Amino acid sequence: MTNDDKTDDDKTNDDKTNDDGIEVRDTAAANAIAGTDAEAGFLADRDPEAYPPVLRITSEPERDHRRDAIDRLERWEAGETVPHVINFQNPSDLRALLTDRRVELLRSVMAEQPESIRGLADRLDRDVKTVHDDLQVLAEYDIVHFEPDGRAKRPFVPYETIEVSLEISTPGSADDAAPA
Repeated sequence: MTNDDKTDDDKTNDDKTNDDGIEVRDTAAANAIAGTDAEAGFLADRDPEAYPPVLRITSEPERDHRRDAIDRLERWEAGETVPHVINFQNPSDLRALLTDRRVELLRSVMAEQPESIRGLADRLDRDVKTVHDDLQVLAEYDIVHFEPDGRAKRPFVPYETIEVSLEISTPGSADDAAPA
């Protein structure tokens, strides 16, 4: 699932902001606009055990992200293992998602799957509600998943590696041109 496939002009009332100020897109609308990963069924209904080994979280301009998504789709259709990519056009949205506390939480879950959210909170010496809230935000972006274990939910990350890439570049002359 891509999370930042719309420009400001494309946004409609399907956009929402969660409690952390991160924009959350309606999946159906994002899929229709993206025309890439999700529409092709890249991760739709996939067993979390079968997820690709790498999750890449990027902040790239829409044009570059779409080009990369098409390239990944073609490689995936050819049988190649490609990373799952979540892109944010706005770097501040990426920073809002990956706070220091959420990165610490991800590292802990990836190092050793906790027995429950409460167990994870105890391990991190944090409040259960804030750990739960952080896990829910990460789950909205398909980073964290849960497996039921009786009344508890066991959080897990289906990826072996999470890569974060932030592009900062000087606008090229083509980027400076006003649209017709």
